Amino acid sequence: MTSQDSDSNQVKRARRFSLKWKWALGAAFGIFIVFAIFAILLFSRFTAIMMGQEETNLQDTMTLVVERLNNQSNTLTHKTVLPYLRPDLATASDAVPQSDANAKNNIYTDSIIVKLAREDVTVSIYNPQGKVVFASRNIPNKFKRTNMVKISREKVGTQDGFIGRRPIRSRTSGRIIGYAQVTSQLGTLRKDQHQLLIAFYILGAFAFLISGLIGYLLAVYFLKPLKAMTETIDIINQEPQSVERIADSPRNDELADLTHLFNDMLDRMQRYIEQQEEFVEDVSHELRTPVAIIEGHMQMLNRWGKDDPEILSESISASLQEITRMKSLVQEMLDLSRAEQVDVHYPNALTDAKEVANQVFGNFKLIHPEFTFILDDDLKAPTIIKIYRDHFEQILIILMDNAVKYSQKRQEVHLSISRNERSVEIAVQDFGEGIAPENIERVFNRFYRVDKARSRDKGGNGLGLSIAQHLVESYHGDIRVESVLGSGTIFRITFPIVKTLAPGESLLDLENKTGNSSVPPSRN
Repeated sequence: MTSQDSDSNQVKRARRFSLKWKWALGAAFGIFIVFAIFAILLFSRFTAIMMGQEETNLQDTMTLVVERLNNQSNTLTHKTVLPYLRPDLATASDAVPQSDANAKNNIYTDSIIVKLAREDVTVSIYNPQGKVVFASRNIPNKFKRTNMVKISREKVGTQDGFIGRRPIRSRTSGRIIGYAQVTSQLGTLRKDQHQLLIAFYILGAFAFLISGLIGYLLAVYFLKPLKAMTETIDIINQEPQSVERIADSPRNDELADLTHLFNDMLDRMQRYIEQQEEFVEDVSHELRTPVAIIEGHMQMLNRWGKDDPEILSESISASLQEITRMKSLVQEMLDLSRAEQVDVHYPNALTDAKEVANQVFGNFKLIHPEFTFILDDDLKAPTIIKIYRDHFEQILIILMDNAVKYSQKRQEVHLSISRNERSVEIAVQDFGEGIAPENIERVFNRFYRVDKARSRDKGGNGLGLSIAQHLVESYHGDIRVESVLGSGTIFRITFPIVKTLAPGESLLDLENKTGNSSVPPSRN
């Protein structure tokens, strides 16, 4: 990546809408919406309660008015109503009956004075003919007769309010002597609603700002690993071999896990790059020698050797030998490439581990009669593992062949196969040169040879163990090596068991039951 591309990316990042602001605004809007819903519900409930209280107050006011006036027997007039509802305006001539003297004397302590004193409450008294005889205030609503208590929601002037109507019946005669009409304009309710809305607006704005600020600070805190990750990626893009990594976080959360995974990924990438460079160098080195040998012989033949039958035969033989080695190298590289794709081409293949192990053991006894081969087979019945048969055989051949190559002094190889409840283990042991502790981790590397000076004479290109490792791991198995320098080496491979065949049951029967196959799918 050039510096110009890096600068372009920096400009794009500067222009974008940062995730920190998105997080801050998202948190602010989220909390604000929750607060708004809570405020609306609270406001609606508050309004419903206040409306119920206003209706109750209006009904109480009507009851108090009627209780004050229904002790009269004659039709209500201004003179008979005024001493009960406005005693402060009554004159000496506006006498009340003796039976009502206590009511008049105690009128100042009665709650009706408080009811009439409210600005949004109006009390009107009408005679039986519908003519107003008393009104605490003027209202535009017209009189309506009724024979029962009736409270309704109506327009009072230009605003909604409550209007209660009720007939006034004489206690003595039971006839209607007038009508009471009480009107509430809900002024107190509207003032309370207005104050509550202002409080909600202030609290909403405060909640929005505080939640936005907290969201931004949390975003900055939580996104620190992502920022460090971005900066590290920029450095890696400019210098792929850089050892720059994200500092370990003391936090134990998902972002800390992401940081560890990211660092592990960079470590693997660096190892892959190093292995790729080493691979290219090794391939070049491996091919350079045979190509140079063939080229030398061809030049010699071209100059003068083609006329000498002995030199011609020697050059052709040496060239064919080098071509065979190059062919073997190319074939092993193809095997290594295919080993990395077995999960695609052989996903359901099944193999009897006991049968294949015994077959490979028999083959090596036949082709290497000078060696002593010992088989320790603990499997009592066919044991099925999920791997393509040819690949399992190839793994065993690589390990057995490797044991034969490095067991020149004590020509003895042990092959053992055992199992537990979940897996089967195959071990190949030789008694040869062994591997130094510092080389144990490198034996599976491509083109690696423990003894580079003598390995070429023994044959092989240093790819066998790498192929075996890829095949084992591709089938979800495990391969390990234990070695003591000068005493020998043990390679152990482990595969999960699919099933142990019952007596009389064949691998074909199991394949028919499960739908798996030991034969690979055809690839056109």
